Amino acid sequence: MSDVLALEDIHAGYGPTVVLEDISLRVPERGALAVLGRNGVGKTTLLATIMGHTTLHRGTIAFNGSMIERQPVYRRARTGIGYVPQAREIFPSLDVHENLIVAARPGRWTLERVHDLFPRLAERRSHMGNQLSGGEQQMLAIARALMGNPTLLLLDEPLEGLAPVIVDMLLRALERLIREDSLAMILVEQSARLALEVTQSAMVLNRGRVVFSGESKTLQADPALLARLVAVT
Repeated sequence: MSDVLALEDIHAGYGPTVVLEDISLRVPERGALAVLGRNGVGKTTLLATIMGHTTLHRGTIAFNGSMIERQPVYRRARTGIGYVPQAREIFPSLDVHENLIVAARPGRWTLERVHDLFPRLAERRSHMGNQLSGGEQQMLAIARALMGNPTLLLLDEPLEGLAPVIVDMLLRALERLIREDSLAMILVEQSARLALEVTQSAMVLNRGRVVFSGESKTLQADPALLARLVAVT
């Protein structure tokens, strides 16, 4: 199985400030990677670096076999990387339908298919972005990314601050994407237990460095190890 994404020896940050050091990772086809760690350890910066929003000081980023570390953000999106930022960033002055079609690119993901994944969006299709609940906005942010028909989906804490019933629904949707679609996925999530449920592999960051890289089931089976890794200072 070939790699959709491969990072080698990444050193990146914002301007002269280096946040990530010596980061290497691989995500195979249909692979799902959980990125874990305390607040401020570089998880969001990692996703931003893959998308091209940070300053890359060293290292390479290969996406589907092509080197993209010097490509602008818009080109990375067009080549098949979908990004769901922590702030969601839906368009508040557009309705649900407009939010979706503005991001549409030809491919397997259509309005009908995202409505099947998130029926609530079909019900709310004429509501403006700022009229949606937090859970509905998160569904819309994920659906909008899918409308771009990505090969790789990056999700930055998609479960944060949501009601348990919505969290469960979104987890089932993510499981369905991994099981039924050809997507690869990187899931940044503060709740390690939830992230490990739906991923095959996991990485723990601390102070911008990798302190664990392995199978998700390894951390699921050893809560003491997980607690120790996440609590590392």
